[in-house]
Amino acid sequence: MSDTPITLITGTRKGIGKYLVEHYVSLGHRVIGCSRENADWTLPGYDHMCADVADESAVRKIMSSIREKHGRLDNLINNAGIASMNHVMLTPLATVNQILNTNVVGTFLFCREAAKLMTKERKGRIVNFTTVATPLKLEGEAIYAASKAAIGSLTEVIARELAPFGITVNAVGPTPIETDLIRSVPKSKMDRLLARQAIPRFGTFADVSNAIDFFLRPASDFVTGQNIFLGGV
Repeated sequence: MSDTPITLITGTRKGIGKYLVEHYVSLGHRVIGCSRENADWTLPGYDHMCADVADESAVRKIMSSIREKHGRLDNLINNAGIASMNHVMLTPLATVNQILNTNVVGTFLFCREAAKLMTKERKGRIVNFTTVATPLKLEGEAIYAASKAAIGSLTEVIARELAPFGITVNAVGPTPIETDLIRSVPKSKMDRLLARQAIPRFGTFADVSNAIDFFLRPASDFVTGQNIFLGGV
């Protein structure tokens, strides 16, 4: 069996997900990714699948494909997530359901199904995504922050449940990164948010991949149930 790491990343059509695909392919991984829509780009060493992360049958189909093609899964990076900036009194229930389904249900399903595949080799790495919006209690992000708080708790509990199988489960909580989503927020509001960090600057994709790299290292097999918030919140 090849020693090439098999890495699954969710939410890879654009943004940080696309960056992570490029990053891990460059490090020699065979990467499988997914998003609701087809990616408008290709990359040698990368396979893209269309799936809603909250669709149980679609998640199982992805894992079956990985099992058939590669026989194992080494790393799972649960990047897929959505946010919506609304005052709690102006947040529609449809938005609440969409955020919870994508962020919480999607992360849960991929953790559960990936763990089933990883137990065969009795080793594996799972990295989930939280957010600094939770510890900063960011106004306008109540449901998003709550969904990521749930992921933090999920990470801590399943880390204990999967430890006997040699699987580590950790999380990284990025600061705001300059993307199209952030550019729509007024500069004065963003400046106030960044000022609440110990290191008052935007995060970068490389800041995020650096933390994930640490969790994926073979030498990090004694690190589990941890959540690294970037920027010093």
